[in-house]
Amino acid sequence: MIRRYIANISTSIFQRAGAAVALLALTVGCSSTKPSNTAAASMPTESAVVAQPPTSVLAQNSKKTKKSFSVPSCQQNDSFTESINFAIQASNLVQSANSKEDWDEVAALWVQAVAWMQAVPPGNPRRAFAEKKVVEYMKNLVYSQQQAGAARSSSASTVSFSSDLLDEQLELYLSYVAAVGPPDVLIVGSSRALQGVDPKQLKQSLATNGSPGLKVFNFSVNGATAQVVDFQLRRLLKPEHLPQMIVWADGVRAFNSGRDDRTFNSIVDSEGSRLLATGVRPKLPSDRPNSTPQCFRFPQLCPDNIFRKAQTSVKKPVMGRQNANLITQFNLSRTGILPVANIASGGQNANPTTQFNSSGTGILPVAVAAKYLPLSTPARVAIRQVSTLADSIDSNGFMSMSAKYNPNTYYRERAYVSGRFDRDYEDFNLGGKQAKAFNSAVAFVKNRKIPLVFVNLPLTDDYLDPTRRSAEQQFRRRMQQLSQQKGFAFRDLSQRWPGRNDYFVDPSHLNRFGAIAVSRLLASDSSITWPRPKSRSTDG
Repeated sequence: MIRRYIANISTSIFQRAGAAVALLALTVGCSSTKPSNTAAASMPTESAVVAQPPTSVLAQNSKKTKKSFSVPSCQQNDSFTESINFAIQASNLVQSANSKEDWDEVAALWVQAVAWMQAVPPGNPRRAFAEKKVVEYMKNLVYSQQQAGAARSSSASTVSFSSDLLDEQLELYLSYVAAVGPPDVLIVGSSRALQGVDPKQLKQSLATNGSPGLKVFNFSVNGATAQVVDFQLRRLLKPEHLPQMIVWADGVRAFNSGRDDRTFNSIVDSEGSRLLATGVRPKLPSDRPNSTPQCFRFPQLCPDNIFRKAQTSVKKPVMGRQNANLITQFNLSRTGILPVANIASGGQNANPTTQFNSSGTGILPVAVAAKYLPLSTPARVAIRQVSTLADSIDSNGFMSMSAKYNPNTYYRERAYVSGRFDRDYEDFNLGGKQAKAFNSAVAFVKNRKIPLVFVNLPLTDDYLDPTRRSAEQQFRRRMQQLSQQKGFAFRDLSQRWPGRNDYFVDPSHLNRFGAIAVSRLLASDSSITWPRPKSRSTDG
């Protein structure tokens, strides 16, 4: 059912991507045009990092008045022309792009084109045109990122668990762990959890309610049952990749042992599962030890909105004084476009060199269904199929759905299926293999002292016909008993908003508004003891 709504993904992801590029690309601060200091000048020439600039004129003499600051010392730059030049480079390279590395380079060029075009000052007569070009270039950036994601690198693991979304979520989770460490709170479950609990909203609401700094990730998979979640926690993840706390969000369908568990059956018959049986766990490729850092040029914000070039290593040499400018360095490997910034500053001349080191997935959000192809001769490019399902998931594993369920129009396009004929409720049985898997998972996390909160997610009123309502009542009673016996928390939200169709994308799946509401409810639940952040690293 989840695939029916991929086309409804919110365009707000694309808007956030544009904001991220603009903020990350604009390097704030101006450096002096004086020669570099001795220590910096002694750095080896083969390094991509150019010497740090000395302290600015203003910093050297703080007693000077604001009038004495020399604005002309910040050389003006034609940001519009710079952007066009990068766009031309990207368009030329895309004609022959055929590998993941090629598309990463194309994306990096579009990032620079966006940054420079965004730097056209508001008072400039070309500003209105530039704003339109930013939107166009962002489409190109999104497309190149999607192609980079579709083109598997030769160094990437090709092991599959016969579930496209599990493969994608696993790669994203491992990359997340490599970037910021294991999450403090991990959300698991089926597509109902994937769309029904927003990790970023949960993090924000927890901070508002007195638990700031927690990292939250949604590792849910469509079609997941208790057997699938048990597999994820006990077999798939390494012990050091486990969270401090688990929120298992789902419902009765995932616990019916009478239904055919197609997702789990496919996983256990997969190549990845066979390798797990031999002790081989999935892992991301390591950083390439001999990879050469690539440097890119971005506009710098100078006094009175005057922009100046930053000296970098590009195909064409940058004219100007050799050591006069601040350097932005990016070490790119695999899918990194603009990874997490690591600002190093200090010492007497505290002018930072901004360095970005990437070993995993780029942090720029990827918009969905961007079909813009910046080519005059499309036949010359190797176009790959892009997983829209994976592209609809954000950096914290959440799938945001914006459509609102309207029963008056929903069933004009779809046949109504009652609970009596719903395969998810077929031969309804809360015992058997799913109960065994749930007990196994509960015992596993309890043994590792990982608190578990099970959330029975909301359903619409018209979904709960007599068959489904009866199953729901049995499930609630069973979970309440198990929570007392086995020591996990159970929160029943199944009938929290029976009439709030605007919180749902279909009769049994929440949309992003419902996910926000659920996340806020959980964060405000004073009976839940949330962990303290295990580290100071943040997931943004």
